Amino acid sequence: MRFLRTPDECFRDLPDFPYEPRYAELPGGPRMAYVEAGPAGGEPVVLLHGEPSWSFLYRHVMRELAAAGLRAIAPDLVGFGRSDKPADPADHTYARHVEWTRALLFDALGLDRVTVVGQDWGGLIGLRIAAEHPERVARIVAANTGLPTGDTPMPEVWHRFRAAVENAPVLDVGRLVQAGCRTALAPRVRAAYDAPFPDESYKAGPRAMPGLVPITPDDPAAAANRAAWRILTTLDLPFLVAFSDGDPITGGMAPRLRASMAGAAGLRHPVIEGAGHFLQEDAGAELGRQIAVFVTTA
Repeated sequence: MRFLRTPDECFRDLPDFPYEPRYAELPGGPRMAYVEAGPAGGEPVVLLHGEPSWSFLYRHVMRELAAAGLRAIAPDLVGFGRSDKPADPADHTYARHVEWTRALLFDALGLDRVTVVGQDWGGLIGLRIAAEHPERVARIVAANTGLPTGDTPMPEVWHRFRAAVENAPVLDVGRLVQAGCRTALAPRVRAAYDAPFPDESYKAGPRAMPGLVPITPDDPAAAANRAAWRILTTLDLPFLVAFSDGDPITGGMAPRLRASMAGAAGLRHPVIEGAGHFLQEDAGAELGRQIAVFVTTA
């Protein structure tokens, strides 16, 4: 497997993102990057981003969690941000992303009793990790995400998104993030989302991820996701559903998660108003406050 590494100079002058990058070398695999905020001894909250963003997306959430005395940890998925990037789209598989992220959190960082927060692909990965390693998890937050098994059709807007990503001659990452926001991104913010990808050769991850979502019952990841559903629906871990009020891609998953997850019963599940798919960008401070209340009270 051949990896690319985005030059450090691409990440200069990031707006409102003062966090120093940290790195972990995974055995036999890529180097993964992550940033932290808050006290080292605080309760750990892992913030998993999705397609096509990186840990920069969580900058406002991290500030709120740190202010609440929590240890916020935001990794960059392999292929994104400052993490190494497999050059061949075929090297990206759902199983590999789950294992790479698991290895970072539990082997490299040694985290225990962690709150897993996942949005978009961060949820597809984080929910699998929580289901497969519940002894290391204290709580779960699902934010504009799901755990597809291929047994239920995806919305038409998602199919249009997948086709656009796969067929675009030049993949405009900043434009994709903007399309998932209700607020207008400042030029420097939009540039920060483009920063990990100095040319098309670095974009195998963003190109590949839509095609890894299980959309048929016989998809390679469908059985593992069904098994995760079976575990999560009976797991006695607090499960917060914190969706925005304006996500056409995953919005339909919110009521299903609230009704299905054993740990969701009896909780007040917030609806983040005025936000789109990337609710961390549109309403990151509010999402951060809701997560902080959940972690400190549940």
